[in-house]
Amino acid sequence: MDTYTDRRIALTRLREIETAVETLQDDEYGDFREWFRAYDWAKWDRQIESDSKAGRLALLVREAQDAKDQGTLTPL
Repeated sequence: MDTYTDRRIALTRLREIETAVETLQDDEYGDFREWFRAYDWAKWDRQIESDSKAGRLALLVREAQDAKDQGTLTPL
């Protein structure tokens, strides 16, 4: 398939999902939001872990360590 076809299929699936979400009852919508929030955070955690293992966060770690060493690190 070409990129155009793939994009059309993705948009069709997105519209189907949107329609399904719009038809949820309030309690179902609440359950969906909870599920999606957990799903989203888990996906984010996997991405951070992958980036860390690949060394893509090394610069940020170095910058934080330098700021700590210089006494300029701001606590969260």
